[in-house]
Amino acid sequence: MTPINEVILNKKTSINPIWIMRQAGRYLPEFREIRSKNTNFIELCLNEKLSAEITLQPLKRFDLDAAIIFSDILMLPYGLGQKVEFKRNFGPILEKINLDQISKIDEIDFVEKIHKIYKIIKNVSENNLLINKNTIGFVGAPWTLLVYMINQQSPKNKLKKDFFKDEFLINRVLLIIEKFLKIHIKNQIDNGANLIQIFDSWAGLLEEKDLPNFVYTPTLNLVNYVKSLNVPVICFPREIKNYKEFCEIVKPDVINIDYNVDPKEISKNIKIPVQGGLDPKILLTDKETLKREVVKYLNIFKDHPYIFNLGHGILPETNPEMVDYLVKLVKNYK
Repeated sequence: MTPINEVILNKKTSINPIWIMRQAGRYLPEFREIRSKNTNFIELCLNEKLSAEITLQPLKRFDLDAAIIFSDILMLPYGLGQKVEFKRNFGPILEKINLDQISKIDEIDFVEKIHKIYKIIKNVSENNLLINKNTIGFVGAPWTLLVYMINQQSPKNKLKKDFFKDEFLINRVLLIIEKFLKIHIKNQIDNGANLIQIFDSWAGLLEEKDLPNFVYTPTLNLVNYVKSLNVPVICFPREIKNYKEFCEIVKPDVINIDYNVDPKEISKNIKIPVQGGLDPKILLTDKETLKREVVKYLNIFKDHPYIFNLGHGILPETNPEMVDYLVKLVKNYK
């Protein structure tokens, strides 16, 4: 059994597996070299050879316990026929949603458009670098995808003024998202993903009263679906105020926490395995500061099933030497 599965399924506390959100990508010089020659991000995600290579780059450098596929949560709207572009130093831009068009998409059209992702997962999962390690597939949570598809860009803490105006549109799009997320998850698992993470990057934008409709219910449906396929599922509802309530309602196998939450409160109040928490900015400091912060998390979760990770994706300006130091710190912790 992989170290991560030991923590998730056997609730083991004597080991500290580690992987890093966005470990495949922008902080690695070998990735930047590939990216400089491949300016279309979507095409790069669908390039079987290069995407598999990028996914494995961090495992060639560091003793990580999982590979996470080099892809993007916005491959879902792309698969539904909504145009998605990634603009340098700005982020994603999506065309105005056409409900008639996305309502007509069927499973065959969707899979045809993004089937290369599944081939990449298959190739990666069969690589020798992944012996006794996990292959992580992932999706965006329904709420976060709804935000991108209707907002047409990253909200950066703010939704369009009239975001909630068209209730029919919102409800219809949420149903479509859920249907195709299940298809996307199943195809990832069928091709070798043995762990699924659900990223709800914009969960923190919602008021408490809106969480049941937009976060709890749709995410619970997905969590139950992943569990029905006998694969563990990690949820990352970034910046929600009440992680305990989320866990009690949605019941993921693992909860990934962000860096604004008090890890002591989490270890006290949450029974399930915990992942993450370290502020990615700590990797931009010095080794002494990094060691202090890493040991703090490891001590807090010493008797709690815990997978080491960050409280958000690794920053592009991170020095790979600091990542190497981090991984060794975690692996050598007693």
